[in-house]
Amino acid sequence: MATNVDLLGSYWTLAGAAEPHTERDYSPFDFKDRVEAAARVGFKGMGIWHSDLANTLKKRSLREIKQILNDNDIKHIELEFLGGWFLDGEEKKASDLERKRLLEATDVLHPHHIKVGHFVKTQATMQKMIDSFAALCTDGANHGTLIGFEMMPFCDIDSVEKAMRLVDGAGAKNGGICLDLWHIDKLKIPHQKVASIPRKYITSIEINDGTFECPCSLHEDTVNHRRLCGEGEFDVKGFVAAMLKAGYTGPWGIEVLNAELRKKTLDQIVTSAYQTTAAQFPS
Repeated sequence: MATNVDLLGSYWTLAGAAEPHTERDYSPFDFKDRVEAAARVGFKGMGIWHSDLANTLKKRSLREIKQILNDNDIKHIELEFLGGWFLDGEEKKASDLERKRLLEATDVLHPHHIKVGHFVKTQATMQKMIDSFAALCTDGANHGTLIGFEMMPFCDIDSVEKAMRLVDGAGAKNGGICLDLWHIDKLKIPHQKVASIPRKYITSIEINDGTFECPCSLHEDTVNHRRLCGEGEFDVKGFVAAMLKAGYTGPWGIEVLNAELRKKTLDQIVTSAYQTTAAQFPS
């Protein structure tokens, strides 16, 4: 198993029976319990979803949350998810409110990055997205954090070329791309092409497993049928090797949204998630 990389338990992997893209998308597991369980098996990072953060703040302050993370040697925090930041009207107003909350949390939690993107295709122009991403990166820089755009099959930025154009156009040192293996393989992007992205543009990496084809919709596939590393058809070890060779040295997230995984106990989830992910790395 890996001994020289930091693994980050992404929010959806450790959230238990949280229901993605619903009003019940916050974890039923207590935040402190999740952190302690993740740390106990070896995770050095954790993801925090915006609505789960809001739910946790009903009982604990940001400083208490940070203290729990520090007490368990959780060094890398991923805050997510901000969508709608390049749109107009009510969607932009809602996005701006969430943006403010995430940036306020950043001042206390000091995350490695904030993950942004969108879950559907829009009519937004590339220039509108570039300008909006640049403004978002400026806000991130003012609060001392990186801003990572997650490339997905569902959104306007659905290729390496478009992602590079977004980041290049914004021209922000703290702006980059969040690479998720599930999205990469569903987009059929060769791993060597991803590995050729200049290191300075890569904010974070998430790995996972899955099937190349699925009888259900892409949305159903992504929220209920992702798999733990080594349990599907993806060449996870090959991707890891390619990105390590390319010089990536940041934390590695494990993001698995899976209906069966959500039924398991917290200890079962953290143990299986850590062990299957660590097994993808050279010793």
